[in-house]
Formats: sequence, C-alpha cells, structure tokens
Amino acid sequence: MTTTDPPVAGNGDEDGGGDNGAGSTQRLHQPGDRVGQLRGAGVSVDARRVGQVALGIVLVTLAVLAVVFTIVGIHTNQQDDRLHDDGVPVTFTVTGCLGLLGGSGSNAAGYACRGTYTIDGKHYAGVQLPGASFHRPGSTVAAIAVPGDPALVSPASIVATEHSSAGAFVLPAVLAAILLVLVALLLWLRARRHATDRSTHLATEGSGAGQEGGV
Repeated sequence: MTTTDPPVAGNGDEDGGGDNGAGSTQRLHQPGDRVGQLRGAGVSVDARRVGQVALGIVLVTLAVLAVVFTIVGIHTNQQDDRLHDDGVPVTFTVTGCLGLLGGSGSNAAGYACRGTYTIDGKHYAGVQLPGASFHRPGSTVAAIAVPGDPALVSPASIVATEHSSAGAFVLPAVLAAILLVLVALLLWLRARRHATDRSTHLATEGSGAGQEGGV
C-alpha cells in the first residue's frame, strides 16, 4: 500500500488568489531596513555679531592697557624724582640673591637680590635691591634711599643713569593711537553702512512707486 502526505496549506500568497487585507500590501521590517534618519540641530552663527564682540574686546583691552601703562609711567617718574630730590646715600648689605629664568626657562635672565640698610637710625631688612646684577651675600652696595619709604631704594649707579622722562609714556601713547584709529575706523564703517542701507531703501521705495504708477 502506498500513502501520500497531505498537501501543506498555503499562506494565500503563493497562488496569488488569496487576500488577507493589509497583510497583502505590507511587509515586516527587516533588521537591515532604515527606519529613519536623525538630524542634528543646525547652529546659526551671526558673523557680524561675532565680529562686533571681538572688536569690542580688542578696544576694551587696548584702553585698559593704555591706562595701566600710563599709571606705571607716572609712578616710575615720581620714584625717579624722589630718589634724585629726597634720596640720601646708604650702604646696602646683600643677604642673598635668586636667579631669574628667561622666557624659555633655560637661560638666566638676571638676579633678584635682597638685603638690609640703615637710615636715620632705622634698620630695614628684607628689602629688594633694584637691578639684575649678582651680588655675593655679605657684600655691600652704595645705594640711594628715601627716608620714610623703606622700599624706595636703588643702587647709586642706577639712580645716576635714570631720570624722569616722557619715554615712559611712549608705549601707552602707541596703544592710545591704535585705539583711536580703530574707533575712527569703526565709526566710518558704521556711517558708510547706514548710508548704503538708506540708499538701498530709497531705491526700493522709488522702484515700488514706479510700479504702482505704471499700473
């Protein structure tokens, strides 16, 4: 006796005659199908605004530097005048020096020395001696000091070569000149842009009026 297996029921898609509604027109998403695409939020940068902020920072920096260097120049000239007018000779005894490194950190840029001196019966210790020269501890240096101002002391050799002058204001004057040029350039560019915008606006209004008159 020969037996045959019963036919397997179809899913309705093989004979083309079956229709199970939405199942005949839709298919399941496969793992490789791309469901959607993510897009990052766009960043809008106003180049004009960035430029204005950068220019403002530059102008403020120049103004601050010009003021600071002007104050430093005035202070330096005042110290020179006091050393020449009110200074008295003293003997400065060096207690120690520290080496100063240059910009690269590998070369010596000089020395900062400290010491003691006595003026008008008052003894001052731990005072820094201006200049970058090296002095052995215990050595003495001829200096000029101003009574009543212990920190205002300088070697006599430096006092003899330094005088108050307008040279202390060269750098702040250059910075101020650059600041004025930039401000003038900014004002000129702003006035030019306003004139261009006004001309464009008037031309647009004239063109619109001509079109209305033609109609």
